[in-house]
This record gives sequence, C-alpha cells and structure tokens, in this order.
Amino acid sequence: MIKVKDISKKFGDKIVLDGIDAEFEQGKTNLIIGSSGTGKSVLLKCIVGLINPDEGRVFYDLRNFTEADKEMRSEIRREIGMLFQGGALFDSKNVEQNVMFPLDVLTKMPLSEKQDRANLCLKRVGLENSNKKAVSEISGGMKKRVGIARAIVNNPNYLFCDEPNSGLDPQTSILIDELIHEITHELNITTIVVTHDMNSVIGIGENVIFLHKGHKLWEGNNADITHSGVAELDDFVFANKVMSQMRDR
Repeated sequence: MIKVKDISKKFGDKIVLDGIDAEFEQGKTNLIIGSSGTGKSVLLKCIVGLINPDEGRVFYDLRNFTEADKEMRSEIRREIGMLFQGGALFDSKNVEQNVMFPLDVLTKMPLSEKQDRANLCLKRVGLENSNKKAVSEISGGMKKRVGIARAIVNNPNYLFCDEPNSGLDPQTSILIDELIHEITHELNITTIVVTHDMNSVIGIGENVIFLHKGHKLWEGNNADITHSGVAELDDFVFANKVMSQMRDR
C-alpha cells in the first residue's frame, strides 16, 4: 500500500496540489484521473520522489519516504517499476537490452540470468520472439508492452504508469489496460495509473481518485463513478464519452 497525507505543491504562486490525502491499495489498479493541468502527474512525481512536496508525507507501507534518508530512499526505489508516457525506450538498444536495463543498473546479476529474466518478462507481455528487434522495428503498442516488461523485470512491489494509453488506438489501449490489470493481480503489487481515459477507468478502475484544480473531489471505484454526485466529475465523464464517440466514428 502507498499512502499520501496532506500533499501540497506550489510552483510560484500557482497551487498545483492542495492537501491531497489518498490510499493506493496493494493488489489493485489504483487510478488518478482528471483533466489536463489538474495535478495528476505532479502528484505521481511527488509519490516517486521526482518532486519534493511543499507539505505532506508519502508512505510506502509503513516507511516514510518523504523523510527517509538516502539509503532508505534507494531501497524503496529498487522496489519500483515505471511505465513512462512516451515509452522512454533506448533507440540504441534492442528490445531485450531495454528490458534488462533496470537489472544492469540495480543488480550485479550475471548476464545469462538477466537475459533469462528479461525473456520471461517479454513472454509474459506476448513478445517472446522480439528479443533482438530494434526499437524502430516495433509498433507503438509493442513499445508499451516492452515498457511493461521492463517495469516488472526487477519484481517490483510498486508499479507506476503515466498515461499508458497515450497515442494508442482503442483496441490496443484495452489490451494494455488488461495487461496492467492482470500483472497487478498476479504479482499482488500496488499499481498507480495516471490517466484521463474513461475507457481505462471503466475497464480497470478498482480504486479511483479524481483531481480537479489541485483538489481531490472524489474517491471510489469504476462501478460508482457514473453516479458520484460530483458535478465536476460528471462533466469530466461526459466530456470523455463525447470524445470517445468522436474517435470511434
């Protein structure tokens, strides 16, 4: 479980996050949703330590990450897997080498073991025959699957996904959502997904928090979101439905 308590962040005079409290449950797909500019990505960066909050604390299980020393922060970061919005794959490395990268950085594992682990993860995401392919040879959906394989190669306890469906067609987006959901349950990890895609919310939103102008206005699950009673969330859901219908035409 990851818990954030009273997280606030300003950039200059602009308040981006204002007193956010939330719990992200282990073994579930936890979604942070909201329109662009609502603070979703800033909250994610505060949780993983890429940005220091002005106030508040972040807990990984019972460990206070915000006040942790360098050694404990490094220990927690070794337990984290990241799936980046743009994929962030290295063009100079083939698929297998990209997946092995966290093991190169974080472990002293022999090459043969790293290859075995990378190939096991590639098989899990349906890319067992793509080891030696160049990044330029694979599709956008395949790049996201390589990114997932890389994110889980170090057996993480926590998985963070920043807009995992960005740039993908609806069918591929569903496949990526299902893969993230399945892996979360298989590994019993705490997964946090930042998204504005309502299809993802309805498909895998087991625990959802809705941000609006830096405030958390609602928390619940995908079964309850369409009758939340929160006007701003209703507007967000309706706008996404309209956009989805336009894309499907």
